[in-house]
Amino acid sequence: MQYQLYTPSERGTKDIGWLKSNFTFSFSNYYNPVRNSFGLLRAFNDDFVTPGNGFGLHPHANMEIISIMLQGSMNHIDSLGYKEVVTKDWVQIMSAGSGLRHEEHNVGTDEVNFLQIWIEPKVLNITPRYQRRHFPAEKRINQLVTAVSWEEGQSHCWINQNAKISLGYFEKGQDTKYTFNPVNKGVFLFVVKGAVQVNSQNVNERNGMGIWDTDSINLNFPAESHIVIIEVPINH
Repeated sequence: MQYQLYTPSERGTKDIGWLKSNFTFSFSNYYNPVRNSFGLLRAFNDDFVTPGNGFGLHPHANMEIISIMLQGSMNHIDSLGYKEVVTKDWVQIMSAGSGLRHEEHNVGTDEVNFLQIWIEPKVLNITPRYQRRHFPAEKRINQLVTAVSWEEGQSHCWINQNAKISLGYFEKGQDTKYTFNPVNKGVFLFVVKGAVQVNSQNVNERNGMGIWDTDSINLNFPAESHIVIIEVPINH
C-alpha cells in the first residue's frame, strides 16, 4: 500500500468572514503545485458558511460537483429549475456538463458545514443534471453506505465518472474492510469525526489520506467515527 497523509495544518485556507474554507488541493486563492489533485479528484473543500450568507448565482461546466451536508441548512437554486433545501446527512450532486448556473445560501439559524467535492467527468458536455439523496446516520451505523456511484440506482446519486463515494458511522472498536474497484485503484479517505487506523496507519479527525497500489484496506476504529471514502481513477 502506498499512501499520502493530508493534515489540517497543510491545507490552504480562505477566511472572508461569512465563509471559511479549508482546501486539500489547489483551489480559489490557494495554489500548491504538488497538491493539485488526487487523480480525478480535483477539489475537496471543508466549508463553513454563516447564517444568511452564501454563494450568489455563478456558472459551472464539465465538472461533477458533490456536496455532503454535515450541519445546517443550505438552499439550492439552479438554472435547471430546481429549488431545494438540503440539511444534515443529505448528499447532492450536479453534473454540470454543457453548463448550468446555481446559487446556495445558508437559510438556517446555525452555521453550515459541508464538504465540497469536485471530480472530473468521464464524458464532456452531457446534458446538465441535479440529484440529491438522504443518508441518515442511523442507517449507516457500523457499515459503509454508497452515496454516489457510477452505477445508476434508486438508493444513491449517479456520477458521470468511474467513481464512488461511501459514508460510514462506526462505533468504537469496530472494523471493516474496503475492496477497491479494479478500474479505479485510488481512494481518498477523510475522517469527519473520530479516528481510523488504515492498515495500522493512524488517520485522525479532519485528516485525509490518499491510498493506492493495493487491492483493499482494513479499517479499525479506536473511537466513534464518521468517515467519507472517495474512490476515483488515479491513472489517466
